[in-house]
Amino acid sequence: MARDRPALSRRGLGALAALIPLLFVGALFIAPLAALVKRAIDDADAVSPLEAWRRTEALGLLGMTVGQAAASAVLAVLVAAPIVWLVATVDFPGALLLRVVVTLPFVLPTVVVGVAFRALGTGLLDGLGMDSGLGAILAAHVFLNVAVVVRVVSAVWQQIDPQAVAAARTLGASPWRAFADVVLPRLLPAVAAAAALVFLFCSTSFGVIVILGDGRVRTLETEIYQQGVGYFRIPEAVALSFLQILLVVGALILARVLGRRTPATSDRGARRRRPRGLGWLPVAAVLIWTAAWLLVPIGSLVVRSLRPGGSWSIAGYRLLFDAESGTSVADSIRYSVTSALAAMLIAVMIGLTAAVAMTRRRDLVAKTGAALSILPLGVSAVTLGFGYVVLTTLLPREVGMSPLLIPAVQALIAIPVVIGMTVPALAEVPPRRRDAAAALGAGPVRVFCSVDLPMIGRSLCAAAGFAFVMAMGEFGATTFLARANTTTLPVLIGALMGRPGADNLAAAMAASVLLVGVSALVVLFVELAAPRGAQAAAGAR
Repeated sequence: MARDRPALSRRGLGALAALIPLLFVGALFIAPLAALVKRAIDDADAVSPLEAWRRTEALGLLGMTVGQAAASAVLAVLVAAPIVWLVATVDFPGALLLRVVVTLPFVLPTVVVGVAFRALGTGLLDGLGMDSGLGAILAAHVFLNVAVVVRVVSAVWQQIDPQAVAAARTLGASPWRAFADVVLPRLLPAVAAAAALVFLFCSTSFGVIVILGDGRVRTLETEIYQQGVGYFRIPEAVALSFLQILLVVGALILARVLGRRTPATSDRGARRRRPRGLGWLPVAAVLIWTAAWLLVPIGSLVVRSLRPGGSWSIAGYRLLFDAESGTSVADSIRYSVTSALAAMLIAVMIGLTAAVAMTRRRDLVAKTGAALSILPLGVSAVTLGFGYVVLTTLLPREVGMSPLLIPAVQALIAIPVVIGMTVPALAEVPPRRRDAAAALGAGPVRVFCSVDLPMIGRSLCAAAGFAFVMAMGEFGATTFLARANTTTLPVLIGALMGRPGADNLAAAMAASVLLVGVSALVVLFVELAAPRGAQAAAGAR
Protein backbone atom coordinates (compact mmCIF):
# COMPACT_ATOMS: atom_id res chain seq x y z
CA MET A 1 0.00 0.00 0.00
CA ALA A 2 2.82 2.39 0.79
CA ARG A 3 4.20 2.05 -2.72
CA ASP A 4 0.79 2.91 -4.19
CA ARG A 5 0.54 6.22 -2.35
CA PRO A 6 3.11 8.10 -4.50
CA ALA A 7 1.37 6.84 -7.66
CA LEU A 8 -1.99 7.96 -6.34
CA SER A 9 -0.48 11.28 -5.35
CA ARG A 10 0.99 11.75 -8.83
CA ARG A 11 -2.34 10.91 -10.44
CA GLY A 12 -4.14 13.36 -8.16
CA LEU A 13 -1.62 16.10 -8.93
CA GLY A 14 -1.89 15.37 -12.65
CA ALA A 15 -5.70 15.62 -12.49
CA LEU A 16 -5.42 18.96 -10.68
CA ALA A 17 -2.90 20.21 -13.27
CA ALA A 18 -5.37 19.32 -16.02
CA LEU A 19 -8.33 20.96 -14.30
CA ILE A 20 -6.74 24.32 -13.44
CA PRO A 21 -6.30 25.54 -17.06
CA LEU A 22 -9.74 24.18 -17.92
CA LEU A 23 -11.38 26.16 -15.10
CA PHE A 24 -9.38 29.34 -15.77
CA VAL A 25 -10.01 29.41 -19.50
CA GLY A 26 -13.63 28.37 -18.99
CA ALA A 27 -14.22 31.30 -16.64
CA LEU A 28 -12.46 33.89 -18.83
CA PHE A 29 -13.23 32.55 -22.30
CA ILE A 30 -16.43 30.51 -22.29
CA ALA A 31 -18.28 32.67 -19.75
CA PRO A 32 -18.08 35.94 -21.79
CA LEU A 33 -19.28 34.19 -24.93
CA ALA A 34 -22.15 32.60 -22.98
CA ALA A 35 -23.04 36.02 -21.55
CA LEU A 36 -23.24 37.43 -25.07
CA VAL A 37 -25.63 34.69 -26.13
CA LYS A 38 -27.80 35.17 -23.04
CA ARG A 39 -27.96 38.93 -23.51
CA ALA A 40 -28.93 38.54 -27.16
CA ILE A 41 -31.70 36.06 -26.31
CA ASP A 42 -33.04 38.20 -23.45
CA ASP A 43 -32.97 41.44 -25.45
CA ALA A 44 -36.51 42.69 -25.99
CA ASP A 45 -35.60 43.91 -29.46
CA ALA A 46 -33.79 40.72 -30.38
CA VAL A 47 -33.91 39.66 -34.00
CA SER A 48 -32.93 36.44 -35.69
CA PRO A 49 -29.28 36.02 -36.70
CA LEU A 50 -30.26 36.11 -40.37
CA GLU A 51 -32.06 39.41 -39.90
CA ALA A 52 -29.15 40.81 -37.88
CA TRP A 53 -26.72 39.81 -40.62
CA ARG A 54 -28.95 41.45 -43.23
CA ARG A 55 -29.14 44.70 -41.26
CA THR A 56 -25.38 44.87 -40.81
CA GLU A 57 -24.53 43.77 -44.37
CA ALA A 58 -22.66 40.81 -42.91
CA LEU A 59 -21.88 39.18 -46.25
CA GLY A 60 -20.02 42.27 -47.42
CA LEU A 61 -18.16 42.49 -44.11
CA LEU A 62 -17.29 38.79 -44.32
CA GLY A 63 -16.02 39.25 -47.88
CA MET A 64 -13.81 42.17 -46.87
CA THR A 65 -12.53 40.29 -43.80
CA VAL A 66 -11.66 37.17 -45.78
CA GLY A 67 -10.29 39.12 -48.74
CA GLN A 68 -7.90 41.34 -46.81
CA ALA A 69 -6.80 38.43 -44.58
CA ALA A 70 -6.10 36.19 -47.59
CA ALA A 71 -4.22 38.96 -49.41
CA SER A 72 -2.20 39.67 -46.25
CA ALA A 73 -1.30 35.98 -45.93
CA VAL A 74 -0.09 35.73 -49.54
CA LEU A 75 1.93 38.94 -49.28
CA ALA A 76 3.44 37.87 -45.94
CA VAL A 77 4.66 34.60 -47.49
CA LEU A 78 6.19 36.42 -50.47
CA VAL A 79 7.92 39.05 -48.33
CA ALA A 80 9.17 36.44 -45.82
CA ALA A 81 10.53 33.98 -48.42
CA PRO A 82 14.05 35.46 -48.77
CA ILE A 83 14.26 36.06 -45.00
CA VAL A 84 13.39 32.41 -44.38
CA TRP A 85 16.28 31.36 -46.64
CA LEU A 86 18.70 33.63 -44.78
CA VAL A 87 17.64 32.53 -41.29
CA ALA A 88 17.54 28.82 -42.13
CA THR A 89 20.69 28.36 -44.21
CA VAL A 90 23.19 31.18 -43.63
CA ASP A 91 25.45 31.72 -40.64
CA PHE A 92 26.64 35.32 -40.44
CA PRO A 93 27.51 37.95 -37.84
CA GLY A 94 24.38 39.71 -36.70
CA ALA A 95 22.10 36.68 -36.97
CA LEU A 96 20.84 37.35 -33.43
CA LEU A 97 19.99 40.95 -34.33
CA LEU A 98 18.15 39.73 -37.44
CA ARG A 99 16.00 37.38 -35.33
CA VAL A 100 15.16 40.28 -33.01
CA VAL A 101 14.22 42.53 -35.95
CA VAL A 102 12.03 39.81 -37.47
CA THR A 103 10.28 38.92 -34.20
CA LEU A 104 9.76 42.46 -32.88
CA PRO A 105 6.81 43.46 -35.14
CA PHE A 106 4.80 40.38 -34.14
CA VAL A 107 4.79 41.35 -30.45
CA LEU A 108 4.18 45.07 -30.99
CA PRO A 109 0.73 46.39 -30.04
CA THR A 110 -1.40 46.64 -33.17
CA VAL A 111 -2.25 50.21 -32.32
CA VAL A 112 1.48 51.06 -32.36
CA VAL A 113 1.82 49.42 -35.77
CA GLY A 114 -1.10 51.50 -37.02
CA VAL A 115 0.56 54.66 -35.70
CA ALA A 116 3.89 53.68 -37.31
CA PHE A 117 2.34 53.19 -40.75
CA ARG A 118 0.38 56.40 -40.41
CA ALA A 119 3.70 58.14 -39.74
CA LEU A 120 5.28 56.35 -42.72
CA GLY A 121 2.41 57.26 -45.03
CA THR A 122 2.51 60.94 -44.06
CA GLY A 123 6.32 61.08 -44.03
CA LEU A 124 8.61 59.06 -46.28
CA LEU A 125 5.74 57.83 -48.48
CA ASP A 126 3.78 61.07 -48.44
CA GLY A 127 1.72 61.53 -51.58
CA LEU A 128 1.46 57.82 -52.39
CA GLY A 129 -1.82 57.36 -50.52
CA MET A 130 -0.26 54.92 -48.03
CA ASP A 131 -1.27 56.82 -44.90
CA SER A 132 -4.63 55.02 -44.81
CA GLY A 133 -6.82 52.65 -46.77
CA LEU A 134 -6.54 49.02 -47.83
CA GLY A 135 -2.96 49.31 -49.13
CA ALA A 136 -1.71 50.65 -45.80
CA ILE A 137 -3.61 47.91 -43.93
CA LEU A 138 -2.08 45.14 -46.07
CA ALA A 139 1.43 46.56 -45.61
CA ALA A 140 0.90 46.78 -41.84
CA HIS A 141 -0.36 43.19 -41.71
CA VAL A 142 2.70 41.99 -43.62
CA PHE A 143 4.91 43.90 -41.18
CA LEU A 144 3.15 42.25 -38.24
CA ASN A 145 3.13 38.68 -39.52
CA VAL A 146 6.41 38.14 -41.37
CA ALA A 147 7.71 36.63 -38.11
CA VAL A 148 5.04 33.91 -38.23
CA VAL A 149 6.19 32.70 -41.65
CA VAL A 150 9.89 33.00 -40.81
CA ARG A 151 9.59 31.16 -37.50
CA VAL A 152 7.43 28.32 -38.76
CA VAL A 153 9.07 27.68 -42.12
CA SER A 154 12.70 28.21 -41.09
CA ALA A 155 12.22 25.83 -38.14
CA VAL A 156 11.13 23.09 -40.54
CA TRP A 157 13.90 23.91 -43.03
CA GLN A 158 16.55 23.67 -40.32
CA GLN A 159 15.37 20.14 -39.46
CA ILE A 160 15.45 18.73 -43.01
CA ASP A 161 17.98 15.91 -43.30
CA PRO A 162 20.99 17.32 -45.17
CA GLN A 163 21.84 13.84 -46.47
CA ALA A 164 18.73 13.93 -48.69
CA VAL A 165 20.01 17.10 -50.37
CA ALA A 166 23.52 15.65 -50.62
CA ALA A 167 22.15 12.51 -52.28
CA ALA A 168 20.35 14.58 -54.92
CA ARG A 169 23.54 16.55 -55.62
CA THR A 170 25.50 13.30 -55.92
CA LEU A 171 23.08 12.11 -58.59
CA GLY A 172 23.87 15.22 -60.65
CA ALA A 173 21.15 17.65 -59.55
CA SER A 174 22.04 21.33 -59.54
CA PRO A 175 21.53 23.32 -56.32
CA TRP A 176 18.24 24.71 -57.67
CA ARG A 177 17.06 21.26 -58.78
CA ALA A 178 17.98 19.75 -55.39
CA PHE A 179 16.03 22.51 -53.66
CA ALA A 180 12.97 22.02 -55.89
CA ASP A 181 12.96 18.22 -55.60
CA VAL A 182 14.02 17.72 -51.97
CA VAL A 183 13.59 20.86 -49.87
CA LEU A 184 10.56 22.58 -51.37
CA PRO A 185 8.14 19.62 -51.05
CA ARG A 186 9.01 19.41 -47.37
CA LEU A 187 8.52 23.14 -46.88
CA LEU A 188 5.19 23.55 -48.67
CA PRO A 189 3.04 22.15 -45.81
CA ALA A 190 4.81 24.48 -43.38
CA VAL A 191 4.30 27.42 -45.75
CA ALA A 192 0.61 26.59 -46.03
CA ALA A 193 0.28 26.24 -42.25
CA ALA A 194 2.05 29.58 -41.70
CA ALA A 195 -0.20 31.26 -44.27
CA ALA A 196 -3.25 29.85 -42.49
CA LEU A 197 -1.99 31.31 -39.21
CA VAL A 198 -1.41 34.71 -40.81
CA PHE A 199 -4.92 34.55 -42.26
CA LEU A 200 -6.23 33.76 -38.78
CA PHE A 201 -4.48 36.72 -37.16
CA CYS A 202 -5.44 39.16 -39.93
CA SER A 203 -9.09 38.10 -39.88
CA THR A 204 -9.26 39.27 -36.25
CA SER A 205 -7.17 42.43 -36.76
CA PHE A 206 -8.62 45.45 -34.95
CA GLY A 207 -6.12 48.17 -33.99
CA VAL A 208 -4.52 48.34 -37.43
CA ILE A 209 -7.85 48.63 -39.24
CA VAL A 210 -9.26 51.15 -36.77
CA ILE A 211 -6.31 53.51 -37.24
CA LEU A 212 -5.54 52.95 -40.93
CA GLY A 213 -9.04 52.19 -42.21
CA ASP A 214 -10.41 55.68 -41.49
CA GLY A 215 -13.90 54.20 -41.40
CA ARG A 216 -13.70 53.30 -45.09
CA VAL A 217 -12.45 49.75 -44.53
CA ARG A 218 -14.94 47.81 -42.41
CA THR A 219 -14.43 44.24 -41.28
CA LEU A 220 -16.32 41.93 -38.93
CA GLU A 221 -14.01 42.96 -36.10
CA THR A 222 -14.51 46.70 -36.44
CA GLU A 223 -18.26 46.33 -37.04
CA ILE A 224 -18.67 44.25 -33.86
CA TYR A 225 -17.14 47.16 -31.97
CA GLN A 226 -19.29 49.71 -33.80
CA GLN A 227 -22.55 47.80 -33.26
CA GLY A 228 -21.81 46.91 -29.65
CA VAL A 229 -20.21 50.10 -28.36
CA GLY A 230 -21.14 52.77 -30.89
CA TYR A 231 -24.81 51.86 -31.35
CA PHE A 232 -25.26 49.40 -28.46
CA ARG A 233 -27.13 47.01 -30.72
CA ILE A 234 -26.48 43.82 -28.80
CA PRO A 235 -28.22 41.28 -31.10
CA GLU A 236 -26.42 42.58 -34.18
CA ALA A 237 -23.05 42.57 -32.39
CA VAL A 238 -23.62 39.02 -31.11
CA ALA A 239 -24.66 37.76 -34.55
CA LEU A 240 -21.51 39.22 -36.10
CA SER A 241 -19.38 37.83 -33.26
CA PHE A 242 -20.52 34.29 -33.89
CA LEU A 243 -20.05 34.67 -37.62
CA GLN A 244 -16.46 35.62 -36.90
CA ILE A 245 -16.05 32.73 -34.45
CA LEU A 246 -17.07 30.35 -37.24
CA LEU A 247 -14.45 31.97 -39.48
CA VAL A 248 -11.77 31.69 -36.78
CA VAL A 249 -12.57 28.06 -35.99
CA GLY A 250 -12.37 27.22 -39.69
CA ALA A 251 -8.96 28.92 -39.94
CA LEU A 252 -7.73 27.09 -36.83
CA ILE A 253 -8.81 23.73 -38.20
CA LEU A 254 -7.16 24.52 -41.53
CA ALA A 255 -3.89 25.52 -39.85
CA ARG A 256 -3.98 22.37 -37.72
CA VAL A 257 -4.62 20.07 -40.68
CA LEU A 258 -1.90 21.70 -42.78
CA GLY A 259 0.54 21.57 -39.88
CA ARG A 260 0.02 17.82 -39.46
CA ARG A 261 1.02 17.24 -43.08
CA THR A 262 4.54 18.51 -42.51
CA PRO A 263 6.91 15.64 -43.44
CA ALA A 264 9.11 14.02 -40.84
CA THR A 265 12.44 15.78 -40.39
CA SER A 266 15.86 14.86 -39.13
CA ASP A 267 17.13 15.62 -35.64
CA ARG A 268 20.50 16.53 -37.12
CA GLY A 269 19.03 19.30 -39.23
CA ALA A 270 20.58 21.35 -41.98
CA ARG A 271 23.94 22.98 -41.42
CA ARG A 272 24.06 26.76 -41.80
CA ARG A 273 27.10 27.90 -43.78
CA ARG A 274 29.16 31.09 -43.68
CA PRO A 275 29.10 32.85 -47.10
CA ARG A 276 32.31 33.71 -48.91
CA GLY A 277 33.19 36.13 -51.67
CA LEU A 278 30.25 36.81 -53.97
CA GLY A 279 28.09 34.72 -51.64
CA TRP A 280 27.71 37.84 -49.51
CA LEU A 281 25.75 39.63 -52.26
CA PRO A 282 22.46 37.75 -51.77
CA VAL A 283 22.92 38.06 -47.99
CA ALA A 284 23.28 41.84 -48.30
CA ALA A 285 20.27 42.00 -50.64
CA VAL A 286 18.07 40.10 -48.18
CA LEU A 287 19.23 42.30 -45.28
CA ILE A 288 18.28 45.41 -47.29
CA TRP A 289 14.93 43.80 -48.11
CA THR A 290 14.36 43.04 -44.41
CA ALA A 291 15.25 46.57 -43.38
CA ALA A 292 12.89 48.06 -45.98
CA TRP A 293 9.92 46.08 -44.69
CA LEU A 294 10.62 45.87 -40.96
CA LEU A 295 12.91 48.74 -39.95
CA VAL A 296 11.71 51.62 -42.13
CA PRO A 297 8.23 51.78 -40.48
CA ILE A 298 9.82 51.83 -37.01
CA GLY A 299 12.35 54.43 -38.13
CA SER A 300 9.54 56.59 -39.51
CA LEU A 301 7.77 56.36 -36.17
CA VAL A 302 10.90 57.47 -34.30
CA VAL A 303 11.48 60.38 -36.70
CA ARG A 304 7.86 61.47 -36.51
CA SER A 305 7.97 61.37 -32.69
CA LEU A 306 10.88 63.83 -32.85
CA ARG A 307 9.20 65.98 -35.54
CA PRO A 308 5.52 66.00 -34.57
CA GLY A 309 4.89 69.44 -36.05
CA GLY A 310 7.45 69.48 -38.84
CA SER A 311 10.35 70.74 -36.70
CA TRP A 312 12.70 68.78 -34.46
CA SER A 313 11.51 68.65 -30.86
CA ILE A 314 11.34 66.32 -27.85
CA ALA A 315 8.06 67.86 -26.72
CA GLY A 316 6.26 64.56 -27.14
CA TYR A 317 8.60 62.80 -24.74
CA ARG A 318 8.31 65.65 -22.22
CA LEU A 319 4.55 65.27 -22.32
CA LEU A 320 4.87 61.65 -21.19
CA PHE A 321 6.02 62.73 -17.75
CA ASP A 322 4.97 66.36 -17.59
CA ALA A 323 3.38 67.10 -14.23
CA GLU A 324 0.57 69.13 -15.77
CA SER A 325 -0.37 67.66 -19.13
CA GLY A 326 1.28 64.24 -19.01
CA THR A 327 0.00 62.87 -15.71
CA SER A 328 -2.41 60.45 -17.40
CA VAL A 329 0.35 59.16 -19.67
CA ALA A 330 2.73 58.57 -16.76
CA ASP A 331 -0.05 56.81 -14.85
CA SER A 332 -0.79 54.66 -17.88
CA ILE A 333 2.86 53.67 -18.15
CA ARG A 334 2.96 52.63 -14.49
CA TYR A 335 -0.31 50.73 -14.74
CA SER A 336 0.73 49.01 -18.00
CA VAL A 337 3.93 47.71 -16.43
CA THR A 338 2.31 46.46 -13.22
CA SER A 339 -0.62 44.94 -15.10
CA ALA A 340 1.70 43.20 -17.59
CA LEU A 341 3.81 41.79 -14.75
CA ALA A 342 0.71 40.39 -13.06
CA ALA A 343 -0.51 38.97 -16.38
CA MET A 344 2.91 37.41 -16.96
CA LEU A 345 2.79 35.61 -13.61
CA ILE A 346 -0.73 34.34 -14.27
CA ALA A 347 0.11 33.23 -17.82
CA VAL A 348 3.26 31.40 -16.71
CA MET A 349 1.48 29.58 -13.89
CA ILE A 350 -1.55 28.57 -15.96
CA GLY A 351 0.43 27.90 -19.15
CA LEU A 352 3.04 25.80 -17.35
CA THR A 353 0.30 23.83 -15.60
CA ALA A 354 -1.38 23.18 -18.95
CA ALA A 355 1.95 22.17 -20.52
CA VAL A 356 2.60 19.70 -17.70
CA ALA A 357 -0.88 18.21 -18.17
CA MET A 358 -0.35 17.95 -21.94
CA THR A 359 2.97 16.11 -21.57
CA ARG A 360 1.93 13.83 -18.67
CA ARG A 361 -1.69 13.00 -19.45
CA ARG A 362 -3.63 11.97 -22.54
CA ASP A 363 -7.18 11.88 -21.15
CA LEU A 364 -10.16 13.97 -22.23
CA VAL A 365 -9.75 16.59 -19.48
CA ALA A 366 -6.15 17.31 -20.45
CA LYS A 367 -6.94 17.50 -24.18
CA THR A 368 -9.95 19.75 -23.60
CA GLY A 369 -7.99 22.08 -21.35
CA ALA A 370 -5.13 22.26 -23.86
CA ALA A 371 -7.49 23.01 -26.75
CA LEU A 372 -9.32 25.73 -24.83
CA SER A 373 -6.02 27.25 -23.65
CA ILE A 374 -4.79 27.66 -27.23
CA LEU A 375 -8.07 28.85 -28.78
CA PRO A 376 -8.05 32.42 -27.33
CA LEU A 377 -4.96 33.27 -29.40
CA GLY A 378 -7.07 33.25 -32.54
CA VAL A 379 -10.50 34.33 -31.33
CA SER A 380 -11.49 37.97 -31.69
CA ALA A 381 -10.26 40.09 -28.79
CA VAL A 382 -13.08 42.53 -29.52
CA THR A 383 -15.64 39.74 -29.16
CA LEU A 384 -14.09 38.73 -25.84
CA GLY A 385 -13.96 42.33 -24.64
CA PHE A 386 -17.58 42.90 -25.57
CA GLY A 387 -18.47 39.68 -23.76
CA TYR A 388 -16.74 40.92 -20.62
CA VAL A 389 -18.77 44.13 -20.69
CA VAL A 390 -21.98 42.09 -20.77
CA LEU A 391 -20.71 39.57 -18.23
CA THR A 392 -19.73 42.18 -15.65
CA THR A 393 -23.32 43.47 -15.62
CA LEU A 394 -24.45 40.02 -14.47
CA LEU A 395 -21.85 39.67 -11.71
CA PRO A 396 -21.34 41.53 -8.41
CA ARG A 397 -19.82 44.97 -8.81
CA GLU A 398 -16.69 43.86 -6.94
CA VAL A 399 -15.91 41.35 -9.70
CA GLY A 400 -16.27 43.87 -12.52
CA MET A 401 -14.10 46.40 -10.67
CA SER A 402 -11.47 43.88 -9.57
CA PRO A 403 -7.89 45.01 -10.28
CA LEU A 404 -7.12 41.45 -11.43
CA LEU A 405 -9.64 41.48 -14.28
CA ILE A 406 -7.47 43.22 -16.88
CA PRO A 407 -4.30 41.21 -16.02
CA ALA A 408 -6.33 37.99 -16.19
CA VAL A 409 -7.67 38.90 -19.63
CA GLN A 410 -4.18 39.83 -20.82
CA ALA A 411 -2.89 36.51 -19.48
CA LEU A 412 -5.57 34.66 -21.43
CA ILE A 413 -4.03 35.94 -24.68
CA ALA A 414 -0.47 35.06 -23.58
CA ILE A 415 -1.16 31.54 -22.26
CA PRO A 416 -0.99 29.88 -25.73
CA VAL A 417 2.52 31.28 -26.24
CA VAL A 418 3.67 29.96 -22.85
CA ILE A 419 2.26 26.54 -23.74
CA GLY A 420 3.89 26.56 -27.17
CA MET A 421 7.34 27.30 -25.72
CA THR A 422 7.23 25.02 -22.65
CA VAL A 423 5.69 21.87 -24.13
CA PRO A 424 8.72 21.15 -26.41
CA ALA A 425 11.07 21.82 -23.47
CA LEU A 426 9.15 19.46 -21.16
CA ALA A 427 9.12 16.81 -23.88
CA GLU A 428 12.94 16.86 -23.86
CA VAL A 429 13.19 15.97 -20.14
CA PRO A 430 14.29 12.30 -19.85
CA PRO A 431 11.57 10.25 -18.04
CA ARG A 432 14.32 8.21 -16.37
CA ARG A 433 15.39 11.23 -14.32
CA ARG A 434 11.86 11.66 -13.00
CA ASP A 435 11.62 7.96 -12.21
CA ALA A 436 14.95 8.02 -10.40
CA ALA A 437 13.92 11.00 -8.26
CA ALA A 438 10.57 9.35 -7.46
CA ALA A 439 12.33 6.09 -6.52
CA LEU A 440 14.44 8.05 -4.02
CA GLY A 441 11.26 9.20 -2.30
CA ALA A 442 10.66 12.60 -3.92
CA GLY A 443 7.01 13.61 -4.30
CA PRO A 444 5.52 14.92 -7.58
CA VAL A 445 6.16 18.57 -6.70
CA ARG A 446 9.72 17.82 -5.58
CA VAL A 447 10.36 15.84 -8.77
CA PHE A 448 9.12 18.73 -10.91
CA CYS A 449 11.16 21.34 -9.02
CA SER A 450 14.38 19.31 -8.92
CA VAL A 451 14.26 17.62 -12.35
CA ASP A 452 11.96 19.44 -14.79
CA LEU A 453 12.31 23.05 -13.71
CA PRO A 454 16.11 23.31 -14.05
CA MET A 455 15.98 21.78 -17.54
CA ILE A 456 13.19 24.03 -18.84
CA GLY A 457 14.37 27.16 -17.03
CA ARG A 458 15.65 28.97 -20.13
CA SER A 459 12.54 28.19 -22.15
CA LEU A 460 10.33 29.25 -19.25
CA CYS A 461 12.16 32.58 -18.93
CA ALA A 462 11.73 33.17 -22.67
CA ALA A 463 8.03 32.31 -22.40
CA ALA A 464 7.67 34.74 -19.49
CA GLY A 465 9.28 37.49 -21.58
CA PHE A 466 6.88 36.90 -24.46
CA ALA A 467 3.93 36.83 -22.05
CA PHE A 468 4.99 40.18 -20.57
CA VAL A 469 5.36 41.96 -23.90
CA MET A 470 2.09 40.51 -25.26
CA ALA A 471 0.23 41.59 -22.12
CA MET A 472 1.85 45.02 -22.32
CA GLY A 473 0.56 45.47 -25.87
CA GLU A 474 -2.93 43.91 -25.65
CA PHE A 475 -5.42 46.35 -27.11
CA GLY A 476 -8.67 44.75 -28.30
CA ALA A 477 -10.21 43.33 -25.13
CA THR A 478 -8.56 45.87 -22.82
CA THR A 479 -10.29 48.68 -24.74
CA PHE A 480 -13.63 47.50 -23.33
CA LEU A 481 -12.39 47.06 -19.75
CA ALA A 482 -10.18 50.12 -19.24
CA ARG A 483 -11.32 52.74 -16.74
CA ALA A 484 -9.86 56.13 -15.80
CA ASN A 485 -7.43 54.51 -13.35
CA THR A 486 -6.81 51.34 -15.37
CA THR A 487 -5.99 52.75 -18.81
CA THR A 488 -3.14 50.85 -20.41
CA LEU A 489 -0.64 52.55 -22.69
CA PRO A 490 -1.98 51.04 -25.97
CA VAL A 491 -5.52 52.14 -25.08
CA LEU A 492 -4.27 55.63 -24.28
CA ILE A 493 -2.34 55.79 -27.57
CA GLY A 494 -5.50 54.90 -29.46
CA ALA A 495 -7.40 57.60 -27.58
CA LEU A 496 -4.68 60.21 -28.22
CA MET A 497 -4.68 59.42 -31.94
CA GLY A 498 -8.41 60.19 -32.02
CA ARG A 499 -8.01 63.61 -30.39
CA PRO A 500 -7.15 66.79 -32.31
CA GLY A 501 -4.07 68.81 -31.51
CA ALA A 502 -0.32 68.57 -32.09
CA ASP A 503 0.37 67.78 -28.42
CA ASN A 504 -1.84 64.70 -28.48
CA LEU A 505 -0.18 63.46 -31.67
CA ALA A 506 3.28 64.07 -30.22
CA ALA A 507 2.43 62.20 -27.02
CA ALA A 508 0.96 59.29 -29.00
CA MET A 509 4.06 59.01 -31.18
CA ALA A 510 6.42 59.22 -28.20
CA ALA A 511 4.44 56.62 -26.24
CA SER A 512 4.51 54.32 -29.27
CA VAL A 513 8.30 54.61 -29.50
CA LEU A 514 8.51 53.80 -25.80
CA LEU A 515 6.50 50.61 -26.34
CA VAL A 516 8.71 49.67 -29.30
CA GLY A 517 11.81 50.07 -27.13
CA VAL A 518 10.42 47.93 -24.32
CA SER A 519 9.30 45.26 -26.78
CA ALA A 520 12.72 45.20 -28.47
CA LEU A 521 14.51 44.70 -25.14
CA VAL A 522 12.18 41.85 -24.19
CA VAL A 523 12.56 40.14 -27.57
CA LEU A 524 16.35 40.40 -27.25
CA PHE A 525 16.11 38.81 -23.79
CA VAL A 526 13.95 36.01 -25.22
CA GLU A 527 16.42 35.32 -28.02
CA LEU A 528 19.29 35.16 -25.54
CA ALA A 529 17.38 33.07 -23.00
CA ALA A 530 15.70 30.46 -25.16
CA PRO A 531 17.88 27.55 -26.34
CA ARG A 532 18.13 27.35 -30.12
CA GLY A 533 16.90 23.77 -30.26
CA ALA A 534 13.83 24.57 -28.19
CA GLN A 535 13.04 27.57 -30.37
CA ALA A 536 13.21 25.44 -33.52
CA ALA A 537 10.97 22.81 -31.97
CA ALA A 538 8.48 25.43 -30.80
CA GLY A 539 8.45 27.09 -34.23
CA ALA A 540 7.85 23.81 -36.02
CA ARG A 541 5.14 22.92 -33.53
